[in-house]
Amino acid sequence: MRALRYSFEQAMTSLWRGRRSSSLSVATIAAALVVLGALLLVSWNVERLLVQWAAAAEMSVFLQDDVTPKARAAIEQTLVESDLVGGHEFVSKAQALSRFRRDFADLSGVVEQVASNPFPASFEARLEPNLDDAAAVERFATELRGATGVEEVRFDQTWIERLTTAVNLLRGVGLVVALVLVVAAALTVANVIRLACFARRDEIEIMQLVGAPLAYVRGPFVLEGVLQGDIGTVAALVVLGVGFSIAESWYGETFALVLGVGTLRFLPPAMGFLLVVGGMAVGCVGGLVAARGTRDRPKTA
Repeated sequence: MRALRYSFEQAMTSLWRGRRSSSLSVATIAAALVVLGALLLVSWNVERLLVQWAAAAEMSVFLQDDVTPKARAAIEQTLVESDLVGGHEFVSKAQALSRFRRDFADLSGVVEQVASNPFPASFEARLEPNLDDAAAVERFATELRGATGVEEVRFDQTWIERLTTAVNLLRGVGLVVALVLVVAAALTVANVIRLACFARRDEIEIMQLVGAPLAYVRGPFVLEGVLQGDIGTVAALVVLGVGFSIAESWYGETFALVLGVGTLRFLPPAMGFLLVVGGMAVGCVGGLVAARGTRDRPKTA
């Protein structure tokens, strides 16, 4: 505890003395964690959205206008017997037109210019949630497309999977960028702490001559790096929090209306804690790299 208290006091003193150079490493750590935190924030909310969409995934089976009651009954029986379908609803041509007028009131005048109802009747089938067998869904859709009286089959699973793939690709690219920034932040911390080591080189040599433990020699520099990482992480979380609040106040209602998702959420406490630990780890690595330079200093008689 005595060594830890000494290291903390010396680290705080060094941070204050070299506050201009330390601010550079803190800013670098903050920038790296803002990129990483923004990536986690976006991907986490998108994953929530995809889970909601996947749970409400639907397959729309559009019928031909001249479909016979027997063919329609056969299509409905196929939906009832399928293990992939959790429920279904028949939407008549009149109901489809009524929905369009209700949901797109601004375009209702376009429909009035058409002599007949242009919307086909359809079955809306709700797929079972947590359905991972995309091949089975595709085979079922192919079977329905070949049924008598079916005009077209559309289902959400395909574009949900494509969006998931795009999110995973974006996440991979973002992680690479964040990793590069984290390495740059660690190197910046190491260089800043090396300056502190150089400024205290006489004191370090005296401590080594009198046989001071390594915890007293290197501890202040390692702890200085940890403190820089901690300050940088707090700054990154503040920037992310402010940016998230502004984005939610400006575009939250639009996202809820267009994407059908509830309120957007900030990073959960667990992710915030991991970011803090990660920032401190980056600073610790930079401090360790710089502190190793104190190992073999020449000694005077």
